[in-house]
Amino acid sequence: MKNVAVIGAGTMGNGIAHTFAQSGYKVALIDISQDSLDRGLGTISKNLDRMIAKERITEADKAETLGNITTYTSIEEGVKGTDLVVEAATENIDLKLKIFKQLDEATDANTILASNTSSISITKIASVTNRADKVIGMHFMNPVPIMKLVEVIRGYATSDEVTDLIMDLSKKLGKTPTEVNDYPGFVANRILMPMINEAIITLHEGVAGVEEIDTVMKLGMAHPMGPLQLADFIGLDVCLSILNVMYEGFGNPKYAPSPLLVNMVTAGKLGVKSGEGFYDYSEGLKAAKLSKQFAK
Repeated sequence: MKNVAVIGAGTMGNGIAHTFAQSGYKVALIDISQDSLDRGLGTISKNLDRMIAKERITEADKAETLGNITTYTSIEEGVKGTDLVVEAATENIDLKLKIFKQLDEATDANTILASNTSSISITKIASVTNRADKVIGMHFMNPVPIMKLVEVIRGYATSDEVTDLIMDLSKKLGKTPTEVNDYPGFVANRILMPMINEAIITLHEGVAGVEEIDTVMKLGMAHPMGPLQLADFIGLDVCLSILNVMYEGFGNPKYAPSPLLVNMVTAGKLGVKSGEGFYDYSEGLKAAKLSKQFAK
């Protein structure tokens, strides 16, 4: 496996492309928007500069990594001759099904199709292709170049051969792959999202404020980041989407999203990406302060 295509140049997509390219793979980074591709490459370049500043890589390593990435605005053009495609588009099931139909038609029959979905059924995604045995989940964690975990999700028909290959590939990327089965939220988000949701419910019910909740979880539970700040980093819209997938998938009210979360997403307060969520990021991440909405 030498040639990889990544669908989506956003936060996860450019991180996945970065990781593969730095490991020596030829990467086709694909997005419908050239502006998104340019921003994605800019992010990769900045992240490589940080690694140079920390003396983890050299200027030559940066040049080689960037040289391994080619951008495309056409799926059909970008996936030609690829051994693996990793889809990292928005967490929307209709969009993902549309992309996988395209990929099934545009790639060689032996190409493995992977999704970076954080909650959507791999079995459902595979059902729109003619290669369900070659469809698998590769759920990377953000920030991808730094975080070690890859959840490798087997769909109902994913073959042992493909699973073993993706597990081995993840190790070659310097990651720690963990195999899980295909149920809503998998493992990471099935456990994480109810915690984040409960933190939002705790805030909504007036038990404590944003900073107090985050402080309790950081100092009391040794979490590096409080659940409300983490929700901001993930994106409140993404949190809501994942909770809805689990609520619909299990039919269990314990996964029902907090009304406060629903209202914030409806109001466009999505966290870091919109400049405000539970915290205000209008002056940058390092200058983040409590959002006025939650200030006492």
